[in-house]
Amino acid sequence: MAAVRGLIAACSSVVGLIVLVCILLIAAIAASPFGIFFSGESPSADSVPLSVAIGQISFSFNQTLAELQNDETYDDVTVTGSAADWVEVIAVFAVKTAGSDDADATDVVILDADRIDRLEAVFWDMTTISQEVREVENDDESDDEDGEKEPKRVLDITITAKSAEEMAAEYDFTEQQLEMLRELLANRAMLQDLIGNLGQITADAEAVLDRLPEDITLEREAVLRNACSLVGKVGYFWGGKSYALGWDSRWGQLLKVTAAGSVTTGTYRPYGLDCSGFVTWVFYNATGGEPIMTGSAAMQHSYCTPISWSEALPGDLVFYADDSHVGIVAGQDESGNILIVHCTPSGGVVITGREYFSAIGRPAYFAGG
Repeated sequence: MAAVRGLIAACSSVVGLIVLVCILLIAAIAASPFGIFFSGESPSADSVPLSVAIGQISFSFNQTLAELQNDETYDDVTVTGSAADWVEVIAVFAVKTAGSDDADATDVVILDADRIDRLEAVFWDMTTISQEVREVENDDESDDEDGEKEPKRVLDITITAKSAEEMAAEYDFTEQQLEMLRELLANRAMLQDLIGNLGQITADAEAVLDRLPEDITLEREAVLRNACSLVGKVGYFWGGKSYALGWDSRWGQLLKVTAAGSVTTGTYRPYGLDCSGFVTWVFYNATGGEPIMTGSAAMQHSYCTPISWSEALPGDLVFYADDSHVGIVAGQDESGNILIVHCTPSGGVVITGREYFSAIGRPAYFAGG
């Protein structure tokens, strides 16, 4: 028995040592640039997933482009180039923030306001926007009062991106930092997965899911989980649609708005979804690829049976009076007020109250409950 107890004690010591080593190893990784792979694991009011931080910075990028293109004195706009590769931006940010010996060095596991500001600073260090206005011959048939054609004014926007290698030189990375940067970029696929990670959600989206009724149907829960997965991550794009299962690789890419009927038509914006496109994607993913909620907000309204607001359940659809906007009932807040998840021109996919929504309907898809 003494021998057995000794063996157990030895094994316990070995197991304890292994656990201790694992804990120390995890702590070391978390404090290094490789902690970026653990960012956003625990949503809170102070920290967001990396994909949401990127969404916030992309919104800033979009606003900058919009301001340049909003001048109505331009007859045409051209955009060349693209923003810095987000994978390289993330790698440079992680090394610069967590891989140095500077006094302000910190981990990149938590993405709070300070770290998001640092990430945005790296993005803008790697992305430059310049503009030039030129006049070209007007080949329109219409003439001015003197019978002479005024030249067209064309706004040329050029976006220039720097590589991770260029930034390493600009930031004067040490040999150790360069090695960290190379190792991070060797895991490009893993970093790319972080950008489109639908599993990590914001704190307000987590709260919505936590408050779902216990007896909610699987169909409604799937709709809400998919809707919440895009909160803060995907911006608004007039005419933006998607039939991708999971993350759409086009989101965030600079594309020209071609759908008619918007002040943004003819301008260049990071691709995303419009309100009905968001609803389409959510139901398409909730059903595993069935296009059951397609078309405009008005068309989606036609797929619903009118109900009263007191009958609202998570997953039901809500509309503006003129069917110009659509959203999804997300449940209720702590005070019992109805919450809506929708894609808006001012913030992309967000969770708000029911302001301006005046009609509510139950999709035929939920006919069973």
